[in-house]
Amino acid sequence: MKISARNVLKGRIASLKPGTVNSEVVIDLPGGQQLVAIVTKESAKKLKLKSGREAYAIVKASNVMIGVD
Repeated sequence: MKISARNVLKGRIASLKPGTVNSEVVIDLPGGQQLVAIVTKESAKKLKLKSGREAYAIVKASNVMIGVD
């Protein structure tokens, strides 16, 4: 897989929660952190997403917000 995004995080799908239109995908990352993404139900079906399957979280954004306390 070749892509232009610099932020590619490989992990394993911990859970997939389908909703009416979208699905919530939780990916376990190395080091114990989790990443949560919302994708359309159609995309989840096309990608054959399911718990336990390896997946990549790919982040490509022109803007990133940073906050501090």
